[in-house]
Amino acid sequence: MVELLAPAGDLERLKIALKYGADAVYIGYEKLSLRANAVNFTFEEIKEAVNYAHNLGKKVYVTVNIVLHNEDLQEIETAIEGLSKLKVDALIISDPAIFKYAKKYNLDIHLSTQASTMNYKTVQFFENEGIKRVVLARELNREEIKDIISKTHVEIETFIHGAMCAGISGRCVMSNFFTLRDANRGGCSQVCRWNFTLLDEKKKALGDDNFTFCSKDLSMIEYIKDMISIGIKSFKIEGRMRSSYYLATVISIYRKVIDNCCKHSNTIEYNIKDKKVLSACANRDSTCQFYNGNYDNNCSYYNGRVEISNQDFLGIVKSYDKKTKLATIEQRNYFKSGDIVEIFSPNRDIITKEIKEIYDEDNNIIEIVRHPKQIVKIYIDEKLEKDDMIRIKKD
Repeated sequence: MVELLAPAGDLERLKIALKYGADAVYIGYEKLSLRANAVNFTFEEIKEAVNYAHNLGKKVYVTVNIVLHNEDLQEIETAIEGLSKLKVDALIISDPAIFKYAKKYNLDIHLSTQASTMNYKTVQFFENEGIKRVVLARELNREEIKDIISKTHVEIETFIHGAMCAGISGRCVMSNFFTLRDANRGGCSQVCRWNFTLLDEKKKALGDDNFTFCSKDLSMIEYIKDMISIGIKSFKIEGRMRSSYYLATVISIYRKVIDNCCKHSNTIEYNIKDKKVLSACANRDSTCQFYNGNYDNNCSYYNGRVEISNQDFLGIVKSYDKKTKLATIEQRNYFKSGDIVEIFSPNRDIITKEIKEIYDEDNNIIEIVRHPKQIVKIYIDEKLEKDDMIRIKKD
């Protein structure tokens, strides 16, 4: 069985990820995670997360994957002992210094992509160290992954969707140089996404456009069936900083595609609309990056890059009154009476509706919803569920 693994930046997004079809989630523990700008989780929140997931028969992995300096070592064993008591399902680790503590407290170890694992000998080495799973470096192609799987016995996990890094699997020090923020301790300022002016030897600007070496995003929807066939056990979505809408959209589509691939091995199990919806919920172009062996200048931006903020997400359902048929919505983007929308859910096919009646919190009829996180009610003649998502319908 293939696992769909999703990110969660906080408890709300963790619950959304599991509700929309993730088999497992990965979360950060406070200072020891590579996403210092994410909310990350306290011990109490991890306890709640683990209980919630385990009640659904699902799993929680905790990232302890910063590059450790001497001062970080003081709190490692205490942290890992605490995580073991919370019954987390595995630790995602990059620094071998943590291995002995994970083993001491009987925790499964997943080797982080930060370890930049790219060959079967390295996987065999860590297999002998007792590691259960290896998250391979993003820079491998299909044949390299297949070869590793054929020569090893650990579970193999790969990324299938989300942002890429200009460094080797995140190993980059540009952020340190430009902003004094350590990318390998959770402080990446994403310098690779900045725009630069190129100068000649006389300090005269070259060309009309700014230069950037920003990578395009990763999207593997076209290759899911093939990735299953070569034996990858876990498909990982990037994005602990991403919104609930992004998670719900991406997870629900990959859930459907994975399930269809497992049931119908002889057919193509994604459609053009799936691909368009995935593209629309992000603000960068996407490619399959290294997987097909054709990694070239089409996988990155160099100039002329434009990122357009996504406005498709209109709101999230907070409740539904079966008697009045009014859905209470928390707004995310501007919408108005007469808009045609799509409502998607983890438990039902997408429904398309025209918004005909909108009421504010005092039950006054309004025509436009324009204030951030405004609470409104809309008339929908089909029962909705809490956490259903509403987006504008596009042709």
